[in-house]
This record gives sequence, C-alpha cells and structure tokens, in this order.
Amino acid sequence: MIRLAACLVFWMTAASADVIVAARTIPAKTVIAAEDLLMRDISAPGAAIDPDLVIGKEARVALFAGRPIYDRDVGVPAVVERNQVIPLIYEGAGLMIKTEGRALERAGPGDVIRVMNTQSRTTVSALIDEGGLAHVAR
Repeated sequence: MIRLAACLVFWMTAASADVIVAARTIPAKTVIAAEDLLMRDISAPGAAIDPDLVIGKEARVALFAGRPIYDRDVGVPAVVERNQVIPLIYEGAGLMIKTEGRALERAGPGDVIRVMNTQSRTTVSALIDEGGLAHVAR
C-alpha cells in the first residue's frame, strides 16, 4: 500500500524544465543583461524559457536571485519617466497640433499613458513612440 502511494505521488508531481532565473537580485527599472540570468531545471509553470526574450528588457519589479522570471516581470525599457515634460501631438482630419505635456506615468514604446497638457491642464491618453513622443489616442 505504501509503495502504491509513493508511486502515485511520484507520477503526480509536476515535471521540471529549464527555466530562466535571476543570477543576482535585480532592482526594478534595471535593463537585464546575459550575465544577470541563469538556467535552472525546476518546476515553474509559466516562467520564461528563452533568454533572448528577456535580455535587453527592463525589470518591472525586483527580481530576486534564484527565483524564476516570468514574462509579466519584464518589459520594454522606458523612454518616458513620470513627470517628464514631453511633446504631445494630436493628428486628425488634416490637422496637427503639437504642444507640451507632462507624463503622469512611466512608459516604454507602445504603452498608452495619461499625459497632462501643460497649457490647458487637461489629461488625455496618449501612445508613446520610440522617440518618447506622446500621440493623443483617438
């Protein structure tokens, strides 16, 4: 009976696989390099398995040494910091309006954030591009 129970426990355990773990504690907002990563054979469903998809990304949260790295823990490096004054652009119907805006959030290319128009004090949603320009979402 004990052997049967031991066999069931063995078969029911999750299979382990090579996943990416942090080689050292990586603070949030740090760009991840190859030397910051290690491969470990552990069970961590959903953890990143391809180092090329993590290297060059920015840690969104603190990544602790020896713990698996998940896709949600990393992202595109930010090009806009919170409270930074950035160009705010509206384009539509043959019209382009360009003014200054204050970023209310930290963002990378492709992120939609809230930006306050510094002249009118109106808050709008804007898409951030690679150059740090904010394009008003229509």
